[in-house]
Amino acid sequence: MTIWELFDKGGPAMWPLFALSILSLSITVERLWFWVNVLNRETEIVKQVLEAACYDWNGAMATARRFNNQPIGRLLYAPLRLANPDPEVFRLALEAAADEELASMRRGEKFLEAVIALSPLLGLLGTVLGLIRSLGNIRLGDLGTASTEGVTIGIGEALVSTASGLVVAIVSLAFYRLFQVFLFTQVKVFRRAGSELELLYRQSWALTYGPNATQEEPAPTTIESGSGSGSGAKPSPDSSDQAPQMVPRLNKPLDSSPDSFPDSSRQDGAVDPSSEA
Repeated sequence: MTIWELFDKGGPAMWPLFALSILSLSITVERLWFWVNVLNRETEIVKQVLEAACYDWNGAMATARRFNNQPIGRLLYAPLRLANPDPEVFRLALEAAADEELASMRRGEKFLEAVIALSPLLGLLGTVLGLIRSLGNIRLGDLGTASTEGVTIGIGEALVSTASGLVVAIVSLAFYRLFQVFLFTQVKVFRRAGSELELLYRQSWALTYGPNATQEEPAPTTIESGSGSGSGAKPSPDSSDQAPQMVPRLNKPLDSSPDSFPDSSRQDGAVDPSSEA
């Protein structure tokens, strides 16, 4: 039996079923390609961004921006592009980006749901129309005679549309459930990566703007040398045993006014020309 014979026996309902099968096939191929690209790269992207965030937030932002074509890259880049936000604002940016990315990952699901719901109904409609056509040719006087053999053949041919609708619906449902599993896995990945990035940011925020940061704000050269230039203070015995700082401090915003920048001539002991006047 060729495809054209199958369409002829299935009746007019076969053409809508054929259109639904093409729609389901196109969505399935596109979603499979999308999920293969996402699942193959997301682990490496999260690793690179989190490693960069342990040392430099600007480097972490550049790394996330480099993977801006991936959902996980856009998720991590959304809060990092903000200029020293509050930790709560940082968390809200992560949540908003996660909701947006998860919504985009559901693209095509409504069409698959429509195919799953309509295909069996169209197949059943084709079967009903075939039965009406077959049984409409039966006469009461022909019951039990050889003329009724064509009716049974017509009923068997009418069931072709039901079988076709069920095949389209079952295949579409299988891929639909597979995409749901991928989406559920992606939710867990987003939650884990966002929580780790938020934890690093809260530690950096506490080091930069917390109570301890306001009491003591040492310069990097002072921490490395362990002694002041001319103060004569001895370094503490435990200073050499301290582990290096793994979580970077945030870059505090600088004042853009000219008075906020130091004058090198004043630091070197040079005389200000305005004072001579």
